[in-house]
Amino acid sequence: MTLEEIKAIEAKVLLQTYERNPLLFVSGEGVHLIDDKGQWYLDLLSGIGVNALGYGHTAIEKAIAEQSRKLIHISNLFFHEGQAELALRLRKISGLDRAFFCNSGTEAWEAALKLARAHAGLLRNEGRHVGTKFLAVENSFHGRTMGSVATTHKAKYREPFDPVMPGVEFVAFNDVEDLKAKFSTDVCGVLIEAIQGEGGIRPVSREFIAVARELTRETGALLVCDEIQAGLGRTGKWFAYQHYDLRPDVVTVAKPLAGGLPLGVMLCTEEAARAIHPGMHGTTFGGGPLACAVAIAVIDTIEKEHLLDHVTAVGTYFHGKLNLLAEKHPAIVDVRGMGLMLAAELDSAELAKQVAAVMLERRIIINRTSDTVLRFLPPFTLGEGDVDKAIDALDSILTAHAPEPAGAAPDGGKQIV
Repeated sequence: MTLEEIKAIEAKVLLQTYERNPLLFVSGEGVHLIDDKGQWYLDLLSGIGVNALGYGHTAIEKAIAEQSRKLIHISNLFFHEGQAELALRLRKISGLDRAFFCNSGTEAWEAALKLARAHAGLLRNEGRHVGTKFLAVENSFHGRTMGSVATTHKAKYREPFDPVMPGVEFVAFNDVEDLKAKFSTDVCGVLIEAIQGEGGIRPVSREFIAVARELTRETGALLVCDEIQAGLGRTGKWFAYQHYDLRPDVVTVAKPLAGGLPLGVMLCTEEAARAIHPGMHGTTFGGGPLACAVAIAVIDTIEKEHLLDHVTAVGTYFHGKLNLLAEKHPAIVDVRGMGLMLAAELDSAELAKQVAAVMLERRIIINRTSDTVLRFLPPFTLGEGDVDKAIDALDSILTAHAPEPAGAAPDGGKQIV
């Protein structure tokens, strides 16, 4: 079918949840997507942080081919080889003890919320006072299900579905005094993204997350870290919290875990895991043989190809180039992020929207988040030459948009091309 035929059918049969760009992609190779006209696009979004190894990676193709010939799905009422092997790898790289596999980031987050409530109940049964309240952070985004959306800060995500899960209070981002003031023994979990993704690629401060760790340790509440976008190598370490030299009680992971197949995981300490017993939680599809086999291949490939070092090096190069661009263009008001999780914040939402659109016209894929922020989540295999191409395009677009010097003759207005 052609793009126009697909658009016409989707308009009639799909729930209208996305404003799609008018492009039809049919294949991909490396860090590029290829459309139905054979045009190549440099992908600096990687399926919103999912395709960490890019497109057509032989390790993923091999894992899919081999496992699909053996076993794709089996009920979680029985054993298969993949979950134990994958859990051992995750325990090694995370420092956490146990894993629960599911299908997505929001499901992993739901599991984390349920675990925090259950753990608080366990402590109450043991004579300690731990309540049922959650402290989340302003600008947070944790998913689309009802518990996840209740802990997501922006009203546009929550209000259409009110009343959402009660018992959530939001703390000002990186405001240590606000955190201390709102924390009490009524809190069962403090919920933090070490780097806020949808919130604009904003790293949490070292002091803020350290105080959250200290407060929760004192009462028995759980420190829960959302690593769905930042985790599994995107920041140059396996997990963003590892930049802060601490260990959370619960961590959620998803996007890049299975190389594009649906798979999420909630990781937790042995202490937190005491609260869960058979029958309390579960999943039909989570942790199936095929997804686990691919996730094992993804982790092994990141290690074998030394991609954490590569992400650090290319991310540092990319960050530096964005900083130089910011020195040249006043419209860039901030550059931030870690590794290959980067952002350039512009001085207006309209400009950010225009820049993202023109980049797409130039066959470079980025996206805009938090209205004014250009977000970069490329595959881990990105090269410095790819960075240069993107920076050159941004430079020329921003130059075309730059206001005329004072006293310059009017030219009838500029158009970004």
